[in-house]
This record gives sequence, structure tokens and C-alpha cells, in this order.
Amino acid sequence: MIRIAAVGDIHMGPDSQGVLRPAFETLPECADVLLLAGDLTRHGTPDEARVVAREIEGLAVPVVAVLGNHDHHDDRPEEVSQILRDAGVRVLEGQSTVVDDGRVRIGVAGTKGFGGGFAGRCAGEFGERVMKDFVQHSRDCADGLRTSLESLAEEGCDVRVALTHFSPVPETLAGEPLEIYPFLGSYLLAEAIDTAGADLAVHGHAHAGTEHGMTSGGVRVRNVAQPVIGRAFHVYHLPARERSALGATG
Repeated sequence: MIRIAAVGDIHMGPDSQGVLRPAFETLPECADVLLLAGDLTRHGTPDEARVVAREIEGLAVPVVAVLGNHDHHDDRPEEVSQILRDAGVRVLEGQSTVVDDGRVRIGVAGTKGFGGGFAGRCAGEFGERVMKDFVQHSRDCADGLRTSLESLAEEGCDVRVALTHFSPVPETLAGEPLEIYPFLGSYLLAEAIDTAGADLAVHGHAHAGTEHGMTSGGVRVRNVAQPVIGRAFHVYHLPARERSALGATG
């Protein structure tokens, strides 16, 4: 079994240093990789990013992350990403990486994603330039996710995981006000996942949402926002050869 630990929306600041480290140090006992699904900081400042970096630096399992909207708030996402990379985190945006421990190869494709809504009730590329730009950014994120997942198909991975901050499906938003669904995710992400193929999709962002969902193509989706899972991380089990199903604890 391949063990995927994941959490998002940890929203760390100076007063939260050390809160997650004890739990993270147990990861080698239960997981092969840790995925961070964005909103790692509160306001996207370098000081907050350094708090996150100290929390995960030197862990005995690989760490892969995407940024969230909070991590962009201070308009320094590149600096935040570099601080995390210096601590050993693989930060993805329209890219993929392969975690290979000699036993299994775990492919992770990542993007922050963006909003826009879901089929039948979504924004379109029509009208004002600002609306066209909004939807185009969602499309660009989804295209990056699709191409990075496709590249993993050629890498001989045992499993492929789509890692985003925004949600690809409305099911994992259940509990949030319907009025804000368009700002919590986009169907374009699900289209990308179904087109390229994946074994699991994880996201954050929806603090009042629901853990379990599925794309129309049958890919399991998990909302791992910390307020939803209620713990430092959750572990999902994926069989290495039967790539279409999650284990019993997923």
C-alpha cells in the first residue's frame, strides 16, 4: 500500500511555531509522503513562511506543496515558495514531481487552481476584460495541472495524485454557503484530472466543506483543509497496482 499524508489550510503564524511538528515527526511510521494543499500561511509574508519551513524542515518523508490564496496575499509568492524550497519542500505550480523511495514511485502534479464555479453555474470568458482574465487564469491553472499529470503518465509512477488548493468538484464544498461556491473552485480542474487521469485528488480552501467527493470520471477527491479533517494530517491508502481505487481508510 502507498500511504499519502495530506493537509491544507494550516494558516501558520509566529504564535503557532511547533504546533504541528510533533505530529509531523510521526510521519515515517504511517506515510510515504506529505502533501500540503495550500494556505500554509495567514497572510503570505516571508516571516510566516519561515514558521512553516521550520515546521517541516528535516522531516524523514518528502514534502510536496502548492500555495493557496492566503500565501499570495502579501504579493510575494515567489519569496514564500523559495523559503519553503530552501527547507526541502517541493513547491509546485503547473509542475509535477516524482517521489521515489526505491519501493514505490508516487507522482504528484500540483497547482493552486482558481475559482469560477462548476458546470451549469460558472463564469464564462465573455464581457469585460477583467472577467475574461479571471476565467483565463482558472483555465491556465487547469491546463498546467493537466499537462503535469500527463507528464507523470510517462514516468512509470505507481500512483498519480493531483494536488490543488481550490476544489475541482462541488461535493467537497457541501457545508459552505452556495453563494461562494464560484470562489472556492472550478470544474476546469476536474476536467483536467479526468482528461489526464489520476488516482486521487486532494485540495483545501473550503474550511466548512466536506471531506469526500468524486469527479464525474470517477477520481476520488478529498478536501484536506485542517478544519475539515480535524487533525494534523490525514493518511490515504492507495494500492500500487490497482490504480482505480482507494484503500479502505480513504
